[in-house]
Amino acid sequence: MLAGGSPEDPLAKKFGVASKALLPYRGRPLVEQTLAALHQAGLEVVLVGPPAPLHPSPKAHLADRGSLLANLEAGLQAAQGKRVLVSTGDMPFLSAEAVRWVLQNAPAAGFVYTIVTRSTIEARFPGMRRTYARVREGVFTGGNIALLDKSLFQSALPLIQRALALRKRPLALARMIGLGTLLRVLLGQAGIPELERRVSQILGLPARALLTPYAEVGVDLDREEDLRWLGVD
Repeated sequence: MLAGGSPEDPLAKKFGVASKALLPYRGRPLVEQTLAALHQAGLEVVLVGPPAPLHPSPKAHLADRGSLLANLEAGLQAAQGKRVLVSTGDMPFLSAEAVRWVLQNAPAAGFVYTIVTRSTIEARFPGMRRTYARVREGVFTGGNIALLDKSLFQSALPLIQRALALRKRPLALARMIGLGTLLRVLLGQAGIPELERRVSQILGLPARALLTPYAEVGVDLDREEDLRWLGVD
């Protein structure tokens, strides 16, 4: 579970906590909702984030490494087993049922990324703003759960680091992705199978999207307006 972040994050700063995953929600740290769902789904949790007493306790609690990729790498090294479920720590509604559905329905691939339709989000959480992308099959938001083949994904980390290093150089990043693919994405003309193939080529491992019917997988807390929607002051 990736529960790191900066105390200077606006949400963390608002509540005086070390990361937004620790902000108080319904009388306990927000991260405990995700932690409980993962435990109830039968998973052993390696949590990467600032120290804090949590219930239920994770199997291992690693210090924040200072960046998302460094935290992911540390968590993968500490996790047991060939296949690892990765989640963020700021999902206020995550249920064990939603986690089990992902585990039971994920295709065999080195990288499986959950997606949720806009209609699914809006039916369950009307009025909550999310970031959406249009593709040929519809309008989707990215989920906060992924499944990774540990050894395959670790071999792809240098390429991921390169992509992150290029994120402020749009032309160079576009060349890496492919100008044709990028243009179709911007126009909403790319299809999910095309994007799966391109991500697989870039990472050097089989990548698949997993459309989940559980809206809570696509809902996290990023902005103060999310807190207002929840009724958290």
